[in-house]
Amino acid sequence: MKKIALVTGGTRGIGKGISVALKQAGYAVAANYNSDFKTAEQFHAETGIPVFSWDVSSYDACAKGVETVCEEMGGTVDILVNNAGITKDSMLHKMDVSFWDKVISTNLNSVFYMTRLVIPSMRDKKFGRIINISSVNGLKGQVGQTNYSAAKAGIIGFTKALALESANKGITVNAIAPGYIATDMTNAIRDDIKEKITDTIPMKRFGNVEEISNAVLFLADEKASFITGVTLSVNGGQYL
Repeated sequence: MKKIALVTGGTRGIGKGISVALKQAGYAVAANYNSDFKTAEQFHAETGIPVFSWDVSSYDACAKGVETVCEEMGGTVDILVNNAGITKDSMLHKMDVSFWDKVISTNLNSVFYMTRLVIPSMRDKKFGRIINISSVNGLKGQVGQTNYSAAKAGIIGFTKALALESANKGITVNAIAPGYIATDMTNAIRDDIKEKITDTIPMKRFGNVEEISNAVLFLADEKASFITGVTLSVNGGQYL
């Protein structure tokens, strides 16, 4: 029976690349999304990957979503990729409280919610892969992103602690910290700003989605069974 992989925010951008790569590697993939029904339906039509809609910032919604995934996929989740995330940028002295709350809820609380729901069955099976998508900005910070940087840094601490709790249960817990990756979001950046960003990257280019997906595939594989609690930076040499 194929191992079941669940990817939050799995129908667009980096999440889409991860979902497709996991399917191509032979996993049974379920892709979560929140509200962009049109994009999700197009993704499903293109890839054949089942899509499931719920808001990862709500524990109750996550509980219902995971239950539905397990019922429809015919088993429990073996591999969880916590990828869902948003930005609501603002200088802290101007930041609306709602910007803080929404980013922390979506980017950090969701990692707890989703992992809390799938880890009991992983412990029972003595197998699991939890892969959390952090960010270079969780390592170095970023102007105008105290909320985002705090959430992504929190993911790294969460990863290290849970790795220690799970190490003797056959479960690995790792994080990936992407740098600047070419997606629809970054492609919308003005060319002059993009050039300034590129100048800070030793490889002098943005990464591509496949380079993040390959890191996920490696951490999900049996070959990575002795790797846990690690944050893998995929950033072209930025801020080493």
